Amino acid sequence: MVTVNGQFPGPRVTAREGDRVVVNVTNYVSNNITIHWHGIRQLQSGWADGPAYVTQCPIQTGQSYVYNFTIVGQRGTLWWHAHASWLRSTVYGPIIILPKRNVPYPFIKPYKEVPIIFGEWFNADTEAIVTQSLQTGGGPNVSEAYTINGLPGPLYNCSTKDTFRLKVKPGKTYLLRLINAALNDELFFSIANHTFTVVDADAVYVKPFNTKTILITPGQTSNVLLKTKLHYPRAKFLMSARPYVTGSGTFDNSTTAGILEYESSSTVVSTTSVKNLKLYKPVLPVLNDTSFATNFAKKFRSLASAQFPANVPLTVDKRFFFTVGLGTNPCPKNQICQGPSNTTKFTASINNVSFVLPSTALLQAHFSGKSKGVYSTNFPKSPLIPFNYTGTPPNNTNVSNGTQLVVLPFNTTVELVLQDTSILGAESHPLHLHGYNFFVLGRDFGNYDPNKDPAKFNLVDPVERNTIGVPAGGWVAIRFLADNPGVWFMHCHLEVHTTWGLKMAWVVSDGKLPNQKLPPPPSDLPKC
Repeated sequence: MVTVNGQFPGPRVTAREGDRVVVNVTNYVSNNITIHWHGIRQLQSGWADGPAYVTQCPIQTGQSYVYNFTIVGQRGTLWWHAHASWLRSTVYGPIIILPKRNVPYPFIKPYKEVPIIFGEWFNADTEAIVTQSLQTGGGPNVSEAYTINGLPGPLYNCSTKDTFRLKVKPGKTYLLRLINAALNDELFFSIANHTFTVVDADAVYVKPFNTKTILITPGQTSNVLLKTKLHYPRAKFLMSARPYVTGSGTFDNSTTAGILEYESSSTVVSTTSVKNLKLYKPVLPVLNDTSFATNFAKKFRSLASAQFPANVPLTVDKRFFFTVGLGTNPCPKNQICQGPSNTTKFTASINNVSFVLPSTALLQAHFSGKSKGVYSTNFPKSPLIPFNYTGTPPNNTNVSNGTQLVVLPFNTTVELVLQDTSILGAESHPLHLHGYNFFVLGRDFGNYDPNKDPAKFNLVDPVERNTIGVPAGGWVAIRFLADNPGVWFMHCHLEVHTTWGLKMAWVVSDGKLPNQKLPPPPSDLPKC
């Protein structure tokens, strides 16, 4: 498997708000590789964002590239991962951003901080899995297991020794830095007989709320406080994660687990009795518990304090309505496919455009003014043919294929409604926007109604995120200010859907002032 510095998960990057981060990446494997710093704003450092063929060509075998960026106005937990094909299945790690020196957290100072990264384990090479899936047009083989910090845990065969153990002391507060690095699955997470206090989402503080179970989509991060029991409990507690499933395709229906163990100050607890301690197991929501998912999402609110304001754009310059979902492409001649029918392949699209990555990087084409033949700027701002998005699907489910972008003038305020479709089944889609945080104004089920729904938008303290789950058979409305020049990828963070084309990109033009322009590319930018 492909790893960074021989570690799985990869090494943690720790920095403070305001720090400049410089990472030299050298590629010693046969695959092309890039690294994306997921959730980092990359203000005026779009060349360091990392998605292959969007902001850079991949780093080829034997080549190096230095990622150089400054962390501005962010603190909390983010993560880094490969952004070429499916290599992020093993190439990922945490980014821990501490507040500036002498700036406290807006919550109780934790006794200890622990990153917890959920991943997916495949016995086969993921590059072979995705290649086979694209050839057959069918859904890809699913993972064998989920992992916590790289370890599958005791609920899988032969994996008891590969279990993450969190040792805690009674009466302390621990900060768990949760990251969902799984390729294709949203996950429920719970620790038996314990409660979390959520204090941060995608490296933005939120109004604290308590919950026994977390739902976290691929790409999302969250900081939660775990208050341990006041006295040694003479028990062990399972921490478990398993998928939240909304689609109709196959999925890895398994559960990863770690163990929460209390350290006892007394010598009474010998090692033999630790083995005999009662093990409590958490009760996770059922696999398709959409009502839990909905209620959980509603609990997230920005802190919206004087120190950490929620600067929601109150006026809108441009409105967009994007449908997101699955579709089909015809099977190549003389081939039987394994898509929805034997004459079709699975594909995915935004506004019925299945995005095709070019063979040269979009940002280079934009910066050099040589976009002709690389991309066009006519991405539709709403579906060309409206239909009942969450009702009976249209007879024709074929999509168009192309490299179409949206151009935004500098400092444009954007309102974007993301609407799930029922084509080949409604499904929750975690959408990630590069280069920006956005405010989540509202969400609901069914078709978005532009006449009635905006009246219900939260413009006071909406949560600020970089990745949001579009509800299955529903919609979500977001706003952001396009104040960062460059080319910014937006895609579903279920890797299978990105592979199938559920992606697009925004071009944000330079502003007039020097600090509103994208600097030229670094001299070591990889060549295609």
